[in-house]
Amino acid sequence: MRGLRVCRAACAAIVVALAAPVQHRADAAGAAIAVDSAVVLAADVSRSIDDGEFALERRGYAEAIESRRLMDTVSTGPHGAIALSYVEWAGEGEQKVVVDWAVIRNDADAYAFAAALTAAPRSFLGRTAIGSAIDFAFAVFGETAFETDRRVIDVSGDGTSNQGRLVRDARDAAVGAGAVINGLTIFNRRAAEVGGYLALHTNPPGGLAQYYRDNVIGGPGAFVEPIDDFHGFGEAMVRKLVKEIAAKPPRQAERADAAVSAD
Repeated sequence: MRGLRVCRAACAAIVVALAAPVQHRADAAGAAIAVDSAVVLAADVSRSIDDGEFALERRGYAEAIESRRLMDTVSTGPHGAIALSYVEWAGEGEQKVVVDWAVIRNDADAYAFAAALTAAPRSFLGRTAIGSAIDFAFAVFGETAFETDRRVIDVSGDGTSNQGRLVRDARDAAVGAGAVINGLTIFNRRAAEVGGYLALHTNPPGGLAQYYRDNVIGGPGAFVEPIDDFHGFGEAMVRKLVKEIAAKPPRQAERADAAVSAD
């Protein structure tokens, strides 16, 4: 019995350590750490997403963060590092930092972040307040001391906003303050089969991807990555993160455009 108690205590300590914020905000001298991008992963966990779909979403995030394609892309950047934070959101007032800011430079960093993510319980099961989620995600940038020219809010979701601040107002405020907002839209087949309000919420006229283009995304190079169901989430998130990280920061893009104009 004593051995079992020791084992349980050790396991509990490991889970607590993984779920705790991974802080790499400044070096030993207190200087800001330079990264190529700072990305807030903002995941929809509203009640239109059932437990099975939530599990696919969570696993997809973890697999994307650990993927070789992502790490290869990170390694080619000028600083060879990105900063990640993972947020879950649902209704108005339902937002939470699940994994705090961490610098991702190598496989060990990626595995630690993914482990902390998968160890955490689901945060909410409420309505869908995309505008409030954007406001919260943008505020998370204020909790870092990273030095970067590119701040990205990466919003995933399976439905339209039905609560909280107007999405366009939140988007315009974040983009006006220098953020880029990209989207990953999920076609919820189960919700579509249920019909009624749930079907309309998850598949509005013109489709959810178009709703995100019109209301959610913004900033230089902003884009939407649509998928047909939750099973494709992991691969889509890899593509999305690679595209986000490989994109030129706004200042670099402006300098490149100026150089072309000068020629």
